[in-house]
Amino acid sequence: MTTLTASPTIFLLIPTREEVMASSPVALGPHTPADITRYYASGAWQDRVLHQLVAEQAAAHPDRVFVTDGDQTFTYGQLHERSIRIAAGLRDLGVRRGDRVAVQLPNWAEFAAVVAAISRLGAVLVPIMPIFRYEEVSYAIEHSGAVVSVAPEFFHKFDYRGMFRDVRTAVPTLRHTVVVRSEAGDGEGESSLEELAVDGDLAELDASLGDGAGADDPFLIVYTSGTTSRPKGCLHTFNTVHASAVAMVRRLGITEEDVFFNPSPVAHSTGLVTGLIMPLVAGGGTHFQPSWDPEEGLRRIAQYRCTVTYTATTFISTLMQAYDPDRHDMGSIRFWVCAGAPIPGAVVQAARSLFPGCSVLGLYGRSENMTTTMCGPDDVPERSVTSDGRALPDAEVVVVGLDGAVLPAGEEGDVAYHGPSHMLEYYRDPEQTAALYTPDGFSRSGDLGIGDDAGFVRVSGRVKDIIIRGGLNISSREVEDLLIGHEAIQAVAVVAMPDRRLGERSCAFVVLAGDADLTLPDVSAYLHEHRVAIQKHPERIEVVDALPMTAVGKVRKNVLRERIAEILESERNASVSS
Repeated sequence: MTTLTASPTIFLLIPTREEVMASSPVALGPHTPADITRYYASGAWQDRVLHQLVAEQAAAHPDRVFVTDGDQTFTYGQLHERSIRIAAGLRDLGVRRGDRVAVQLPNWAEFAAVVAAISRLGAVLVPIMPIFRYEEVSYAIEHSGAVVSVAPEFFHKFDYRGMFRDVRTAVPTLRHTVVVRSEAGDGEGESSLEELAVDGDLAELDASLGDGAGADDPFLIVYTSGTTSRPKGCLHTFNTVHASAVAMVRRLGITEEDVFFNPSPVAHSTGLVTGLIMPLVAGGGTHFQPSWDPEEGLRRIAQYRCTVTYTATTFISTLMQAYDPDRHDMGSIRFWVCAGAPIPGAVVQAARSLFPGCSVLGLYGRSENMTTTMCGPDDVPERSVTSDGRALPDAEVVVVGLDGAVLPAGEEGDVAYHGPSHMLEYYRDPEQTAALYTPDGFSRSGDLGIGDDAGFVRVSGRVKDIIIRGGLNISSREVEDLLIGHEAIQAVAVVAMPDRRLGERSCAFVVLAGDADLTLPDVSAYLHEHRVAIQKHPERIEVVDALPMTAVGKVRKNVLRERIAEILESERNASVSS
């Protein structure tokens, strides 16, 4: 067997499931031989890759609709055929097994066909969020060494074609751009997706592509949000991604009758796993909404009879504000799972009251291991109010101290994971990869949490987000969860602001609900009613039109910390000058 390297072409020679069960496997990234044997035995890992799942579903249900986006529809049969023709076109561009292909597409059905084509070749998918521009895009392509990019011609009035021409000039590894929903390329390192797809007998084309990669070969490099530093590339196999998908399918009891609603970016971990791979594993369907608008989301849920969705909390919060029972039908939705950032208990309770037929569940995950903890329909409903769930099957989640030792239940520490959905490594970054793990092999998240005796974890904030006021540690999550229940507050983020005497004090950035008014004494009185220690009360509020968010729905608290620091400095300067 070969080992993983950062050379231009990367692949591993990994045995099939039968070979694993009949022999002793070798370690794969953080996964020990014993881990691998156990994951294969449970079905978390298996010996098929994405394009093989597509082919199986196409053979069994060729006319069943797999993906819609409001404009484009692919049945399983159409998806399979389209992916083979695109794969042949990528092969003709020189894409080979192990090569990286960057895909920056919105939630369009073509994304599914392109991903299946990349899988057929054994190449490595590098998804890039549609909102990213030249700096982020060029970094991801240069760092990953992508040789081909796939992007729209225009989306939201932005010229992706022009941007990628600039990127190709700046990044020598990028040889070609495939433009989606465009009539033709310019012939100079550029072609349309229609031009790329190869005509001819499908079986002959498929046979000409040769063998692809295995389920334990590199499949995906997904970049972290990068709110405080350069994004890191999380290198996954199809099996590490499959493990998360199949565990959630089992926990929710997903069947081929389910239709996923996917407004989350499919070009990132949450949307990719829950909007594409989960319905594929179950043999169901999925609906992509390219741009979030709550009114449009409500219309599409009813039109496509969507039953399951995974989104950031902001999606369900804005949808609840737009919901009118006289105009909207939410009766098809069985599960709404909130991921991307911890869901406040007040939001869970409000959603359950508004949509009594829908189970609102919490999920906590990260790009390094996709799903860390999740509440399920068999859990007591209050668990989604008081926790962010428990580990999925085959995985273990613990809370550790600074030394990596496991802390007792009830003590706050770093939430750490060990299980089948963990990535192999941070691509081309062995130092940060090594720094992830505790002595016992658990992957530190950098997220603070508290575990209980039943294995449920409540994420309390980022390790770097704790406010230390005169030696007292204040959990911003605790205060935020209470404040979001205030009738005048639509959204809130509590951050540290510098203080010369106490080191830090807390500042609450709030988005007001409608025409509401709010003062600092109002906030303090509300928290006093909820018996919160006065030391934990925000000592300043800043009313804003919107909170700065990452593309996956996480508040960019580093931006807010910088903003309040600048405001305070400006006020001090004005005071001195006066």
